[in-house]
Amino acid sequence: MPEAPAPAQPRPFRRNFRNWLSWSGMVLAASALFAFCLLFAIDLIASHGNPYIGILAYLIAPLFFLLGIFLTFLGAIIRWRTRRRAVEAAEPLAIKIDLSRARDRRILALFGFASMAFLFVTALGSYETYQYTESVGFCGKTCHLPMTPQFVAYQHTAHASVECVACHVGPGAAAYFKTKLNGVKQLYHTVRNDFDRPIHLPTDMRPAQAICEQCHWPKKYVGNVDRTFQHYLSDEKNTPFAVRLLLNVGGGDPSNGPVGGIHWHMNIANKIEYIATDGQLLKIPWVRMTNAQGGTTEYRDPDFKDDLSKYQIQQMTCLDCHSRPAHKVHTPNDAVDLALTTGRLDPNTPWVKSKVIAALVKPYSTKGEAEQGIANDLRAAYPDPAQANTIITVAQTIYRENFFPEVKVDWRTYPDFVGHKNWNGCFRCHDGKHVTADGNRSIKASDCKSCHLIVAQGSGEALQQINAKGYDFMHIDAPYAEFSCTDCHTGGVQKE
Repeated sequence: MPEAPAPAQPRPFRRNFRNWLSWSGMVLAASALFAFCLLFAIDLIASHGNPYIGILAYLIAPLFFLLGIFLTFLGAIIRWRTRRRAVEAAEPLAIKIDLSRARDRRILALFGFASMAFLFVTALGSYETYQYTESVGFCGKTCHLPMTPQFVAYQHTAHASVECVACHVGPGAAAYFKTKLNGVKQLYHTVRNDFDRPIHLPTDMRPAQAICEQCHWPKKYVGNVDRTFQHYLSDEKNTPFAVRLLLNVGGGDPSNGPVGGIHWHMNIANKIEYIATDGQLLKIPWVRMTNAQGGTTEYRDPDFKDDLSKYQIQQMTCLDCHSRPAHKVHTPNDAVDLALTTGRLDPNTPWVKSKVIAALVKPYSTKGEAEQGIANDLRAAYPDPAQANTIITVAQTIYRENFFPEVKVDWRTYPDFVGHKNWNGCFRCHDGKHVTADGNRSIKASDCKSCHLIVAQGSGEALQQINAKGYDFMHIDAPYAEFSCTDCHTGGVQKE
């Protein structure tokens, strides 16, 4: 009878992977691949995209996958070198399992159970990590160290309950991959500590219609809004000076109210386009208005003679005025005024406004240096320790919430175009200088009453003297087109 064939032997190459280290590497690689697929699936079915899923799915998971592959081949190399030395009997990494032995069955069962448990922990950890990366705390604290100013400012705005991803991540495949890759890029620069200081505003932000209008209804007729702005002069008595305004917010949809006011600019019946010659949109020398009938009117600053093809024509949106809706950094003037209004600082303390602002606006390299410098200055100004300590505490709090020297951010870094007190906001176009080609028409800049009405101003009994026709602003005696509020108001100490 022919001899029975010899039992098949494992191929030499495959035999090198029969060790615990290689098997552990295979489990790790399989778990990483499983985590990637799970994260990808979760993100696809989520109600909105997560910008940091790219870090998890396209960076962390592949790193663990490569680590698993490395361990797999490392075990194989160790096994191969051991075999070459002909000491296979003493190999600590060799796998020799005989299922007829209870010990081997227990070891194999334990390894299988541990592998399944590891996959379960991987799935649970991936999901929980995904949820955590969507949180505001992760965006503002854990991952976005360079964005600390934005996170701190965000907590003191009307949008403090809105998740970061609700505004900063768009729908669709293009936005999906863009945010994933951008998340990896941000991590790279954060680890290298070579990010820009300050962080520059992106030039390719999502359109405001895709962000603001998810919650805000642009056709709403607002009408007039009564607002009182409480200020204090920088004199010895910290003299209170309030301005009560009737803001003509109006609306832009004739089906909901008269078309006019500040929200006339909304892109409903009218389309406003402009050219900015700088990245911060501070200089707007050319404007084009298209009415509901399709008629267009162009306005140009006479000093602007450049060819339009050199610039990008942009369409006006909410964010061209509401430029810091969720990340507003307060000016020292406004922050100290608020502290005086709310009683955190005592207005009866001589020169307290000017002293605190003077201490705040000094140049400091670090937050620690600033807090020490503020304390030294205010203790010198107010020798009474009890009085000084209260003022110092408030001043240091204002500094921590609005000054970030390590990343070179304060109120001067990012323009806030709502109004025109500290930045030229409205006056970028409404300066009386933008005229049509024939010179017959200009962008309206006739008086201060076009957008708001001062119904009362001053302090004490003066605030009770309501004038329905509106007062002229008592600080200004020049024609509207001949001055700018920013000539005096810098956000810090007023210019003399």
